[in-house]
Amino acid sequence: MPPRLPSTSRSLPIALIRAREGVMAPIRDMLADTGITEQQWRVLRVLSEYGPLDTSTLADRASLLFPSLTRIATTMREKGLITQTRDSDDRRRQFIQITDAGQKIIDDHTAQAARIVAGFRETLGDAQYETLLDLLARLDPGARG
Repeated sequence: MPPRLPSTSRSLPIALIRAREGVMAPIRDMLADTGITEQQWRVLRVLSEYGPLDTSTLADRASLLFPSLTRIATTMREKGLITQTRDSDDRRRQFIQITDAGQKIIDDHTAQAARIVAGFRETLGDAQYETLLDLLARLDPGARG
């Protein structure tokens, strides 16, 4: 007899999808008036935090597939939110940098984003919030040694 699957109410993949929706709903609401997507927000957040990055590093840190980043970057460049330059030594390598307009979106929404995070911390408590982040990091294949 094959092993039984756990109940869908105790399925990790389903629980993660449900949790993601719960986490993303207030962020989607925050972004509704910005004209940018969740993925574009992640790109801006990463560039704001780390400064100019090559496209491979940016895709990894923003949790985007490289082909998706290529498409997203084109749109963001057209909106004036980022700039792209080629490496002078390796013309195949590109660097992306946030513009003042892109940084303004981050700056204008930092307080609201912080309130969203505070709400999650309040719901879980500081210790459980940090534990959750640590546990999720253990499931990240890019974070495993």
